[in-house]
Amino acid sequence: MFKRALRKIWRFISPDTRARIVRATQSSFTVSAAAVISNSEGKVLLLNHVLRPYSGWGLPGGFLEKGEQAEDAIRREVREETGIEISRVELYTIHTTNAHIEILFAAKSDGNPKANSAEIIEARWFCPEDLPVELGQTQKHQICDILSRH
Repeated sequence: MFKRALRKIWRFISPDTRARIVRATQSSFTVSAAAVISNSEGKVLLLNHVLRPYSGWGLPGGFLEKGEQAEDAIRREVREETGIEISRVELYTIHTTNAHIEILFAAKSDGNPKANSAEIIEARWFCPEDLPVELGQTQKHQICDILSRH
């Protein structure tokens, strides 16, 4: 009886109010997009990032803006941080860590990256066998896996 009454009430509430109720009662998440970007020489683009807590080097990426699609976000982040455009963007994986969701893509580019953001110390292409020692094991594994598929 109680559930039926709730359903009736729910139907009469405006869609905007329903959305606010759902958002207020759900956990919040942050969402980011990152990419393993390779070039025609088989090298991978890495960024030495000011904000990375343990190692500066890592994959390009950043947080999605409200209403932004993940593929649009990774294209924007790469363009803003390095000045290059990416192509052949393909979804690789989505994973959740605590209250964070990361969407990882594989992509291609042959641009000449530059550190175009105050967040970026350096942007550089690396041979897979010469990745920075400080690069995290998870990202090393993702790079090797994606490059072996393409």
